[in-house]
Amino acid sequence: MKKTLLALSLSFLLTAQAAERSPEIDRSLPVPSQTVIGKVEAGVVLAAQRYAAFWNTGEARFAEQALADDFTDLNLPPGRIQGPKGPLAASQAFRQAVPDLKAKIERLIATDDQVVVHLRFTGTYSGIFKGKQGKGQKVDFQAVDIYQVVNGKIKTNWHLEDNLSLLLQLEAISFNN
Repeated sequence: MKKTLLALSLSFLLTAQAAERSPEIDRSLPVPSQTVIGKVEAGVVLAAQRYAAFWNTGEARFAEQALADDFTDLNLPPGRIQGPKGPLAASQAFRQAVPDLKAKIERLIATDDQVVVHLRFTGTYSGIFKGKQGKGQKVDFQAVDIYQVVNGKIKTNWHLEDNLSLLLQLEAISFNN
């Protein structure tokens, strides 16, 4: 048992070290804290980094570089339009509430044409959310995305955000009453 755990730990460490030297990672874009990269198709990790850069900065050019023209959100939130314009509108609207929003890649796992990205979002609720003015509350929530990348662009995305934590921090909901 101990030998198996040691072998698995060593295998993970070597994979992570190889991933850190991977030409697939663009060091000018957000770099994951932890990576596991198997054999990936060209542009898979770069597309994920560009999309994270979009969420980190709000700059549309990163989303345009990352998302395919026929991008599909597999679990589209109510009210969001399908396609690349959906995330652009969502980012712009959320940045009205949290203008200093930052997104950090905590973990990135890639193989073939798939990427799993664990993101951590932080910022300050100093703007307006659903008609309510923020009071400077800190925002800290996480999301997990799974992308399918085709020809270097994200074609599909499945995502899960910790909206409960976010809504509690924004004081949009409360368990006190």
